[in-house]
Amino acid sequence: QRWHKDAGKWLGCELESRELMALCLSKVSGLSGRNAAGDKVRLVDAGWVWTEPHSMRLKVRLTVQKEVQAGTILQQSFIVVFIVRNQQCIECQAEFRQGSWKSLVQVRQRVNHKRTFLYLEQLILKHGAHRGCLSIETFRDGMDFYFPDKGKAARFISFLENVVPIKTKVSKKLIGTDDKSNISNFKYTNYVEICPLCKDDLLYLPSKTARNLGNISRLVMVKNISNVIHLIDPLSGQTAAMSPEVFWRDPLRPVITAARSRLTRYIVLGKEPVALERNVSKKGTSKRNRNKLAAVTLAKEEDLGINDVQYEERSHVGYLMRSGDVCEGYDLKELQFVDDDAEDARASGK
Repeated sequence: QRWHKDAGKWLGCELESRELMALCLSKVSGLSGRNAAGDKVRLVDAGWVWTEPHSMRLKVRLTVQKEVQAGTILQQSFIVVFIVRNQQCIECQAEFRQGSWKSLVQVRQRVNHKRTFLYLEQLILKHGAHRGCLSIETFRDGMDFYFPDKGKAARFISFLENVVPIKTKVSKKLIGTDDKSNISNFKYTNYVEICPLCKDDLLYLPSKTARNLGNISRLVMVKNISNVIHLIDPLSGQTAAMSPEVFWRDPLRPVITAARSRLTRYIVLGKEPVALERNVSKKGTSKRNRNKLAAVTLAKEEDLGINDVQYEERSHVGYLMRSGDVCEGYDLKELQFVDDDAEDARASGK
C-alpha cells in the first residue's frame, strides 16, 4: 500500500507500522511546533488502536504534556481518528486515461523465429528498462511501448541501442497549438527495427564485405548478437564483428535460419583436434579459437541402423563434443539457399 505524503510524493508502508505512525503524526496540528502562547506541547506516547481493516479508519492514542505554570505539568490522553480515502497517483491516472501518452516506441523484428527479440525481452526485464511506460501492447512482429513524455522514450531507445543492432525512424503528429503563446502539443512515434539476424543463422557475405571484415570466409555463422553482430567462420575459427551501420548500409538476410525445422540431428562418433596453418593474407585466428577447432565424425540420428554413412567435418564447437553426444547442424547438401550466389558457390563445389 502507498500513502500520500506531500507534493505528489508517495510512501509505501504497512498498516500499524512505524512509518505510517510517523506519517499520521505529521498530520496532527499542534505537535510540530509551539502554540499561540509560545508554549510547546510535548508528545509522550503514541500507539495504535485496533480497527476493522475495511472500516477505512485509523485510530491513534496520543499522550501529550504541557507546562501550564512554573513546576506544574498537565498531561492528557486522547484518540485521534484518521479517515482513509482512496486516490490515484498521477502515473495511474495517466495510465487509465485515453490518449495520455506522448511518445510511442514501436519495436519490430521481421523474422519467423524471434530469438534475438526473446533475448531482448529478457534484458528489458533484467535491467528494468520498461519502467516508466504507461502500457505495453504485443503484436505479431513485436511490441509497442507507450511513454508519458519524450525523455523516457529516448532513454528506452538508448538502452536498445546498447544491447541490439537497431535503426530508428521518428515521426510526430500535431495534437494542438496555442497561437498566442506559440506552444504546440505533439505526439511522437519512434519506429525501432531490430536486425533480422539471430544467433546461429548462416550467412553468405558479399565479397567486399568479407574483405572489409578481415578477409573472412564468405560463409559464416552468427555467433551471438549484442550492440554489434558477431560472426565466426566454423571451419577456421576466425571471428569478426559487424557494426549496425555496416549492416543497414547493405542489409543481409540469412541463407539458412536457425529454425528447428532447418536443423538436422547428428550423433558424434569421434573427434580429433585440428592444427591450422597460418595464412598471412587473412586476419590471424586467436590461439583461444584455434585450440577449440576439432574434426568430428558424425552420423545422422535417423540413419542409425539403416546405413553406415558417416560425415567428417570441422566445427568451432568441436571441443565441447564427446563420443555419443547428440548435436544439431545444417545439412547443406539437402537444404535450399535463399541466395543465388550461395547456390552458385555450392554448385561449383566451393
